[in-house]
Amino acid sequence: MQDQTVPATIRPIAADELAAVAAIYAHHVRYGTASFELEPPSEADMRRRHADLAGHGTPFLVATAGADVLGYAYAGPYRPRPAYRNTVENSIYLRPDAIGQGLGTRLLEALIDACAARGFRQMVAVVGDSANAASVRLHERLGFRPVGVLRSVGYKHGRWLDTVLLQRVLGAGDAAPPQPRG
Repeated sequence: MQDQTVPATIRPIAADELAAVAAIYAHHVRYGTASFELEPPSEADMRRRHADLAGHGTPFLVATAGADVLGYAYAGPYRPRPAYRNTVENSIYLRPDAIGQGLGTRLLEALIDACAARGFRQMVAVVGDSANAASVRLHERLGFRPVGVLRSVGYKHGRWLDTVLLQRVLGAGDAAPPQPRG
């Protein structure tokens, strides 16, 4: 199915939109395999997660149509050790009725641009469930290359799940030392 671009605004999240984000994520936790969480986090948990990401200086974006949040994307630290500080991991979730309308592409493009503008040099995608072909294709369309599959590392909804690892260079990548981020 070809993506049908829906009119939406992509912008940084506002604090009052975290309830909508929590609801979108809760759906994916309960019914999907993109997240390996088994119980949806509360809105308070999502607020703490958002604050943690803001403290790392990474972007958190939403796609909105009017007052409705249709989806969101954010980047967070790839790993906690300091040598990884120039690498981020992305996450994207859409409301079920917004899937297949081009919003995932627009959100990921904006997230890539925002991370590159902040001086990050690599972006990693950890796609839950190797059967999640749409997410793998989205990442590949936007310049990610597959770098590995971790077989049967999660168990959810009565089956073993893989994770697919993809990576994309941001900005100068490893062609030059990183610049301090402010």
